[in-house]
Amino acid sequence: MREMVLRRIAIGCATLWVVSVLVFAGTEILPGDVAQIILGQSATPENLATLRAELGLDKPAPVRYFEWLGDMATGDLGISKAGGATISSLIGERLANTLLLGAIVALIAVPLSVVLGLIAAMYPGTWVDRVLTFGTLSLVSVPEFFIATFLVLFLAVQWNLLPAIAYMSGTESFWQLMRALAMPILTLVIVVAAQMIRMTRAGILNVMSSPYIEMAILKGIPRRRIILRHAFFNAIGPIVNVIALNLAYLVSGVVIVETIFAYPGLAKLMVDGVQTRDLPLVQACGMIFCGTYVVLILLADIASILSNPRLRHPK
Repeated sequence: MREMVLRRIAIGCATLWVVSVLVFAGTEILPGDVAQIILGQSATPENLATLRAELGLDKPAPVRYFEWLGDMATGDLGISKAGGATISSLIGERLANTLLLGAIVALIAVPLSVVLGLIAAMYPGTWVDRVLTFGTLSLVSVPEFFIATFLVLFLAVQWNLLPAIAYMSGTESFWQLMRALAMPILTLVIVVAAQMIRMTRAGILNVMSSPYIEMAILKGIPRRRIILRHAFFNAIGPIVNVIALNLAYLVSGVVIVETIFAYPGLAKLMVDGVQTRDLPLVQACGMIFCGTYVVLILLADIASILSNPRLRHPK
């Protein structure tokens, strides 16, 4: 088991390195020139060359990649090419906002999804199971921008119940903050909960077909007790994996949601960085997103290994 965990960690480190290459290469091929954006269209070629030298943009791409990778490894995110501020200061508040949104969504979506998935597995083939299965399948098939637009149309425009923009001044009370975040929270809960409900139900039903479960059913043990005390813990590996995938989405896949609701999060900051051709900012945000995704998947793999009794207690 120790070798499997170490192998997963090594694969995770290698994946992060590959991701760093892809992030750097992807930002390099973006159109436009940050020096041109800073100086404007009236800049002379001499001024452009001087500024590019000051920003280090005249160096070959491999040299700039290894310099950037070394700075990232030491925690130095660099200076914003567009604004001149440190990238750490730009990211700090935005990352806190994204983590706040993700934490609230996770606290709501994870317990709700597990409970509804267990209910669907307890009563397979009944109207409860059919309603949950049809509802989750429909929501999984709908992109998040459509759900967000639909909620804005009815909850904000038609019924005027919630604000269409997640405006945060920093002086809101708790309830004012929850009201401002209600729309993006509701959108993300709908998006991530549907997949987790389906996977929880599928994982439980897969375990229910095991011989020892069938033996317990033949002995007359109630189905609810079998699911809660036996099947659920044996299906925890796949459930943890899908939860980790959706939690990673909350950090790295909220670009559309933050843009629609003008939420001041990290994804919105990255979109602004792309518009201003601020490569160091875009690269730092990309590495944070990808690094979070890889770490959560790595933790899910390790949890799956630890939850497997055949790996914990090998013969």
